[in-house]
Amino acid sequence: MELPLPFACAGVETFARGGVALADALGCVDILGFGMECGDVPALMQAADAVSDDAVKPLLAEKLAEGKSFAAARTEAVRTLYGDDIAALLCLPNNTLAVEYIRALRRIASPIRPLGVTRSGAAHDAVATVGDFASATAVRDMLRQTDEAARRYVPAASWEWLGTATEKGSAPADLKRCERAILSRLRSMTREQMALLPDVSEGLENRLYACTRTAGSLEELYAAVKSKRYSHARIRRIVLSAFLGIRASHAQTVPYLRILGMNAQGRALLANAHPKLPMISSYKHVAALSTEAQNLYRLECHADDLWGLMTPSVQPCGVDMTARLIVEC
Repeated sequence: MELPLPFACAGVETFARGGVALADALGCVDILGFGMECGDVPALMQAADAVSDDAVKPLLAEKLAEGKSFAAARTEAVRTLYGDDIAALLCLPNNTLAVEYIRALRRIASPIRPLGVTRSGAAHDAVATVGDFASATAVRDMLRQTDEAARRYVPAASWEWLGTATEKGSAPADLKRCERAILSRLRSMTREQMALLPDVSEGLENRLYACTRTAGSLEELYAAVKSKRYSHARIRRIVLSAFLGIRASHAQTVPYLRILGMNAQGRALLANAHPKLPMISSYKHVAALSTEAQNLYRLECHADDLWGLMTPSVQPCGVDMTARLIVEC
């Protein structure tokens, strides 16, 4: 099942909210599994309590006023009220996402139970490998360099698929191939349009607008906009959203369930599911969706067309609309 584009490109809270909304709406999910560093789900539940505590909000506002990033400010606010052990959980990326999954489940009173899986080996975004483990970041770097070493760190089936895609020129994709197109898109936007982007607040659109006028590369732009308050990751998400046409308003609700593939077990589960949202698996189902849902689907197709400019060989438009459901017997 596909996480809709505005949620997939969002920060941790919105990303988790979208994933939980999909799982809950499917009507056949009992357990939500997620990675974590700490290996202690009850501790993460305590951290979720702390983050959601109204008493944290004024302390968070104070730390933000000091110019700290949201993540740093929230961690310090939690530390003040709940101590070092709970605050330390919020300093690790998988724990942070796990906390947001738990909060999202609680927010909609979902009966789905959280199940944590302790992460082993290389840490999130780590460049160095650990034994037979490599982060997704490290694997992508290897693939960009056409490094055969990546074979060791991906499933055999994935490596075979990558080989086929590479021969066809449809992999690996690289954002740098669209660098000037992205800068062009940003330079064509007004401050008012930038203000509608996800993660843009407190006048950040003015800083972004000014920096796009002088930046000669994406890295130069990220460095110019970044500050103690605004992280590198946040700026990258904003820039990508601008290029793809994502606005903050797009990530309010999940309007449909898009099934990408299934095996025999998945087919049986879906046959007995009680979905709360329209379920689609091909373009022919889109016409029956609401106007809002159709607009989101078109946005996703547009993003896929732009992705086709980032692969070694330029891909044609419309691939997302014609993609067939993957069925494994």
